[in-house]
Amino acid sequence: MYLLITIAIGLGVGIMVELLLPGHTPSELVLAIFLGMAGALLARFAGERGGWFDADQPESFVAAGLGAVIILLLYGLFFRRGRHPRS
Repeated sequence: MYLLITIAIGLGVGIMVELLLPGHTPSELVLAIFLGMAGALLARFAGERGGWFDADQPESFVAAGLGAVIILLLYGLFFRRGRHPRS
């Protein structure tokens, strides 16, 4: 059950981030959803394996949300299209 909640958190963060930013295509929405879910799962896995929290603690859900946001920010920082060099 906790795994489904983590996936839902990642899905929600991915959708929110993509819909809040203007000018995106449907394929970018799908990518944001998958990146959000991957970030949530990765953060939760790392926190549980690192001994920082257990699966049923509220901290694990906060970590899932933060992990999703961090992965999406890193993707936007390194792979966003249309960057214009400063002159």
